[in-house]
Amino acid sequence: MAAFGPEVGADAAAEALAYGWEHWDRISSMDNPTGHLFRVGQNVGKRARRPQGYLPRPEPTELPAFEPGLAPALESLTEPQRIAATMVHAFGWSQTETAELLAVSHSTVRTHLARAMKKLQAALEVEPHA
Repeated sequence: MAAFGPEVGADAAAEALAYGWEHWDRISSMDNPTGHLFRVGQNVGKRARRPQGYLPRPEPTELPAFEPGLAPALESLTEPQRIAATMVHAFGWSQTETAELLAVSHSTVRTHLARAMKKLQAALEVEPHA
């Protein structure tokens, strides 16, 4: 875990040890329990170093015009639907990146998006693209 630096490496090693302690019944029967715990630590370290997804700020002169009814329509969505629709359609994030942000599965994001778009189309009285 040293490749992640002292702080992240120590956290990753601690997480791997805690995971091993919690799941020892299963891990002790593996062919390579040390390798498995090493991989757990690597995954924790990689997650800690992953960029947090800061959104690019648009230039004030580049702000697009938008439908006045969009804000109330967005407010009518549930929070996960609103986040999914905004991240994917307004900020151009992938569904996978949005799933990571929300800590849900890709299929959950796809469901949130489908429901959000259906509600937005009804609220704005527009037809879906063919």
